[in-house]
Amino acid sequence: MKDNPLMALAKLGQSVWLDYIRRDLLSGGGLRRMIADDGLAGMTSNPAIFEKAISGSRDYDADINALARSGKKVGEVYEALSLADIKTAADQFRPLYDSTSGADGYVSLEVNPHLAHDAGGTVREGRRLWQALARPNAMIKVPATVEGLEAVRTLIADGINVNVTLLFGVPRYRLVAEAYLSGLEARAAQGKELKNIASVASFFISRIDTFVDPALEKAAASGGGVSERAANCAGQVAVASAKAAHQACGEIFGGERFKQLAAKGARAQRLLWASTGTKNPKYSDIKYVEALIGPGTVNTVPPETLAAYRDHGAPENRLGQDFEQSRAVLEALPALGVDLEDVSRRLEEDGIKKFNEPFDKLLSTIEARMKQQS
Repeated sequence: MKDNPLMALAKLGQSVWLDYIRRDLLSGGGLRRMIADDGLAGMTSNPAIFEKAISGSRDYDADINALARSGKKVGEVYEALSLADIKTAADQFRPLYDSTSGADGYVSLEVNPHLAHDAGGTVREGRRLWQALARPNAMIKVPATVEGLEAVRTLIADGINVNVTLLFGVPRYRLVAEAYLSGLEARAAQGKELKNIASVASFFISRIDTFVDPALEKAAASGGGVSERAANCAGQVAVASAKAAHQACGEIFGGERFKQLAAKGARAQRLLWASTGTKNPKYSDIKYVEALIGPGTVNTVPPETLAAYRDHGAPENRLGQDFEQSRAVLEALPALGVDLEDVSRRLEEDGIKKFNEPFDKLLSTIEARMKQQS
């Protein structure tokens, strides 16, 4: 029987998480099989994933009916449904969490996406969800907005595991790592333990290429002096950005500031590669897995990408390769009319919108089903 390439990723030091959740996966044994057979080491969710799960099945109807009859409002119903799924998933990952001493086995739940620019609201919701989950291997997802960074510091200081999401650029990544370190330092100053706190910084990958490729392809087709450089950069910016973030991560968590925290039991915040499903049909369906394999990182993949890698992945540590080539790609962008700071800002705004819209749609779906039961 062919060896499963997914299992080889753990030997290379990378954890594979699933960017998906749905009740039948939890109740039908599918998640347990992936943990055992694919080496799956964690799970992430977001409002769009829950919208597809609840709107696209009838698995939640009995709970919706019961919650509606008990007088719950639509927001409370959504929260009850999502909390139940996250708890179940966390329990199925708990043996892995225990056997790895908390290195893996995490499941993430996102705060209300409408709180993206509300630091205080994010902190209050993060604390409440953490208490409701009551699982040491849960993570609260917080967007990497300016306001989100403030919330990250506070939640880490509280001892809450945080998945910092919607991250698109290296400058903002550095601020995310700074927020994590500041939170740890604040907690240490209170004389509290650091050893059980975990965090990941979710760097979104494929959306970068999707955004910048059209401009690069246009420049490549122009026939001017920048044509060749633009052609060489198309399809390369996302991976180049990720490699730059990885270098920054090594500097930050290899530095003296973190070493002092590590001496008190702190864990390094891992980079997590998100949005790694390939959106451009011209590219390999495992492009953003293959290029970003490296120790101390996480790749969270949708089910289709997981299946594709299981079928034809070729595991090798590539994250530490071709730094000079990646640097050349990033340095060429300004002359090609691509401002990565502006790209990151616009992708962040778009990412918040892409979570708000399905969240609102989901609440409408739940409300409609509640009325059907009344």
